[in-house]
Amino acid sequence: MNAPGLSFEQAPPFSVPLRFFLTAPWFLVLAAALLLWEGPGIFASRWLPATLALTHLLVLGFMAQVMLGALLQILPVVVGVTVPRPGLTATLIHLPLTLGTLALAGAFLGDGPVGFQIASGLLGLGFGVALTAFHLAVWRAPVVTDTVIALRCALGALLVTAVLGLLLGSYFGWGGLSLPIVSLTNLHAVWGLVGWTTLLVAGVAYQVVPMFQITPPYPQWLSRGFAPLMATLLVTETVLTLTGWTAAASWAGAALAVGLNVFAVGTLALLSQRQRKIGDPTLIYWRVSLASLLSSAALWLLTQLIPAWTQAPHIDLLMGIVLIFGFAVAVINGMLYKIVPFLAWFHLQAQLLGRGKTPNMKRLLPEARIRQQFWAYLTAFLLLLATVFYPSPFIYPAALILGVTGAWLGINLLSVWQIYRRTLQKGREPTPAKG
Repeated sequence: MNAPGLSFEQAPPFSVPLRFFLTAPWFLVLAAALLLWEGPGIFASRWLPATLALTHLLVLGFMAQVMLGALLQILPVVVGVTVPRPGLTATLIHLPLTLGTLALAGAFLGDGPVGFQIASGLLGLGFGVALTAFHLAVWRAPVVTDTVIALRCALGALLVTAVLGLLLGSYFGWGGLSLPIVSLTNLHAVWGLVGWTTLLVAGVAYQVVPMFQITPPYPQWLSRGFAPLMATLLVTETVLTLTGWTAAASWAGAALAVGLNVFAVGTLALLSQRQRKIGDPTLIYWRVSLASLLSSAALWLLTQLIPAWTQAPHIDLLMGIVLIFGFAVAVINGMLYKIVPFLAWFHLQAQLLGRGKTPNMKRLLPEARIRQQFWAYLTAFLLLLATVFYPSPFIYPAALILGVTGAWLGINLLSVWQIYRRTLQKGREPTPAKG
């Protein structure tokens, strides 16, 4: 495995990122339960309280869990800077994030102002700790690589996303604020999905695509220029939106959509040059994810260039499902299947020091189980798309299969941890004396 420039000796304990990875899949199950409970009406509008609760179960409960947990691993290994007291830092991020996401979903579903107050406090704590720790780390990077540039931009986008989210939470929790709610909500979504999510995926992809998929490196013009350009366009769109320059803001949005397409096409081109011709089940997650990114960016481009498209029935819901579940959930799901077995293998190697046989990554998580769960994921994705147009016949099958794919992912990752624990325990047992 080619891993140039990585400092695995600085890796935090396995438990630091693992708690996030093992928690995240069960928020997919909670999202499925909410779909079952609410029924066909949940997709009547993106502005319904239940729809907003569902969205945040996915973007905070699943996506942010994995992304923040991954950063605790990435910063010391890829960037070369350690996060102080990683165990305590992880706890101060993981626990408030988990409880805050549940509180926010409850607030949308009827807990009212008190629910938003609790959620704002918990999420403010979790993201406050994360942003402080991660910004202090990433700006101390000894070498400013393309990945470091992307991570800085992604964390800047997360800061804006969190501030906008807390402003909105304060509006619903305490009132008394005069805010342009629709504009701030749209900007919150754009900064979170196009900024924080896409730029972090890009920064990680610069390392994991060549490393795990055995491809050439990203061309420097893309890896060096993509994140700063997207961050600049996000700032431009925000300023133009808040100052009332709607037409100019649409052009900035169109440029962002083009940027997403460039990253997706560039990554697909690299994957087509894989040097390893043996099939890799995680590759199909990448392809579905990038195809979804292309599709959602194309839809977004149309809405920016042709204002009438913004009035098309369900266009916002369709873009949201394709971007969140098609792009982000798919790529995160696929990367979990590479990262968790690799970390288990690495930590076993480091701790056993030859005292026992370390299972390889395919024994830790057989490829057949990855492929099986992929088909559950793909079925859930297609059913969710069908639900946008035909809610009544498809909402309940979509919810059931979404629950299955979340639980399946969770069980697969849990099985890696169980093998890790058994192997570690067996390797630490004293060897019987001979003779």
